[in-house]
Amino acid sequence: MSPYIPILGIMALAAGFLAISVLLSSVLGPRRYNRAKYDSYECGIDPTPQPQGGGRFPVKYYIIAMLFIVFDIETVFLYPWAVTFGQLGWFALVEMLLFMATVFVAYLYVWRRGGLEWD
Repeated sequence: MSPYIPILGIMALAAGFLAISVLLSSVLGPRRYNRAKYDSYECGIDPTPQPQGGGRFPVKYYIIAMLFIVFDIETVFLYPWAVTFGQLGWFALVEMLLFMATVFVAYLYVWRRGGLEWD
């Protein structure tokens, strides 16, 4: 249990700092509430009225986020492979080429379907 005591101490210190920060901001912070403060802000443009339930969000945003995750995961797999490339041999080279080909086919599929177009 002794190796975990410094970690628990840091966690307790962080929790204490969080509690003190929230408490001080609510006690010392300004209390001037107005309509402009709570309005939606859209880069200086007057916000468009939104429906009661918040409205529908375009699916494009989720698709772009998923594509980012896919290509981010590719980078996560490529980095350790590149670091130990000299020790892995031909089998790892062939496996990585197959992995890259699979990701490239997925990229071509998304490109042909228009998933990368933002219109």
